Amino acid sequence: MKVSVIIPAYNEEKFIGRCLGSVIGQSMPADEIVVIDNNSKDKTVEITKRFRVKIVKEKKQGMIFARNRGFNEAKYNIIARCDADVVVPHDWIERIKKNFSKKDIDALSGPVAYTDSPLVTSSPFPSKVYLESLRLLSKGNRYLVGMNMSLTRDIWKKVKHSVSLDDSKVHEDLDLSLNIVKAGGTIGYDSKLIVSSSARRIIGKPKSFFIEYPARVIKTFLLNNK
Repeated sequence: MKVSVIIPAYNEEKFIGRCLGSVIGQSMPADEIVVIDNNSKDKTVEITKRFRVKIVKEKKQGMIFARNRGFNEAKYNIIARCDADVVVPHDWIERIKKNFSKKDIDALSGPVAYTDSPLVTSSPFPSKVYLESLRLLSKGNRYLVGMNMSLTRDIWKKVKHSVSLDDSKVHEDLDLSLNIVKAGGTIGYDSKLIVSSSARRIIGKPKSFFIEYPARVIKTFLLNNK
């Protein structure tokens, strides 16, 4: 079982080095690490070049285009994805492999803890509540979190042409999850597979996080229930 790690990045000079350091320093190394540069104008690429990773440029602007390009570039049978402002735990890849080897699943997710602001709790509890709420809303199905997800190449091939390309209409990781379920896939969940993320979106854009974000969740459910 081999793992490709995909990291979309746009102007992430502040965080990308820390993220890559955590992904490279794993108890069980990734078989490839691919950073998708989505037209960064800062030192993201310059910093990334200091690490032994593959850099791919995606000219179409947007998280969905960067994510899809990364998933299409992945060589190996398990595709793991995190955001560029995330720090993954030392056993992240090891736990991902254990989950896929022991469970009959097509994708996997875990909680997120926000750890760089005194204004936001560093506990993964809110993330767990969010994921549990989505599960209860939709007949027990689990959902992926963009900054802490993995899926098989086979299930990606099944859904790559059905996922939405307009991130103004959908919450991209929820849309991916719903398409996986519609394709007959199973999403697993590991409550101990916790990554640490920057709270910058919560602090810097509270309206987006607390109003636009939930609105897109509803839009995503409506779009996928047509």
